[in-house]
Amino acid sequence: MRILITAGPTREYLDDVRYLSNASSGQMGYALARSAIAAGHEVALVSGPVTIAPPAGCELYQVETTDEMFAQCEKLFPNCDGVIGTAAVCDYRIKTRKPGKIAKTGEAITLELIETIDVLAELGSQKGNRWVMGFALESQDARFNAVRKLYSKKCDAIVLNSVSAIGSSENFVEVIDQSQEIVATYSGEKTQVADSLIEWIQQHLSGR
Repeated sequence: MRILITAGPTREYLDDVRYLSNASSGQMGYALARSAIAAGHEVALVSGPVTIAPPAGCELYQVETTDEMFAQCEKLFPNCDGVIGTAAVCDYRIKTRKPGKIAKTGEAITLELIETIDVLAELGSQKGNRWVMGFALESQDARFNAVRKLYSKKCDAIVLNSVSAIGSSENFVEVIDQSQEIVATYSGEKTQVADSLIEWIQQHLSGR
């Protein structure tokens, strides 16, 4: 298979210096890329800004903003068999980016934010006979929200994990398929979890 993987955070600039982002380290996405390559698959890795070295043998596409990530994924997806969306995409951007650097005035400022494009949902709407696996990082009503995202993003399966996964070398995940049931659980080092997820994909999604 040729697998598209998104990883890491995105950044949305408020001005030429400051940006909105999150604490995603990219570890899970990079671990999945390594596991997929080790299993004999081709990997196109679209990564936001991280400090991890890319695994040998993958195609690396470095992006910064959410729009850049979507544009790169949209180019690559037609020539892939499926996508694993682990990227922690920034959900909001400033409506109008300020030129230069916003100066301090001693007063409160108001920033108008609008939603960014939903990268995985857009890919899901274009998937055709390709498969889509998403990741859901949830802190409240976790399974309900994961199932909601499973359908809204047109995923074939979604991997539920918690906020504790951010920046950690370990993870605990639950795989939910279109039956809305938990069909697999994995825990341990992210490298081990990645191996298990690639094996699950091979067994349950690769035949699409």
